[in-house]
Amino acid sequence: MATIHTNYGACMVSRNIYEGKGNLKWCTREVSKRDIDNGWRFLSDIDTADYLADTNNWCILAFETVAEIEPALFAIYNMPVGTDLTLMQDGTRKYFVDRKSGEPIEPAY
Repeated sequence: MATIHTNYGACMVSRNIYEGKGNLKWCTREVSKRDIDNGWRFLSDIDTADYLADTNNWCILAFETVAEIEPALFAIYNMPVGTDLTLMQDGTRKYFVDRKSGEPIEPAY
């Protein structure tokens, strides 16, 4: 496995996001699996359960790399394990909604 140089740790990302096929939609934070793992998992708006069941459809990326794709992520980086969010867009405004409560959290930008 290649070394990932990052200040924010590494995260698991749907290949659909990385390859630009789908937009980042769901963000969950789990207990870290390794020291470099920050626990964040990012899924796209086109992912299916079958797609995600195939480990070849996931990639491990530096958090900063994913935030280059979707800058709104910097607003949620410090949220705790157990966080489960949906990224919403209303025109040009992006914000996160807590999937458990249905409540919006502070707008990303």
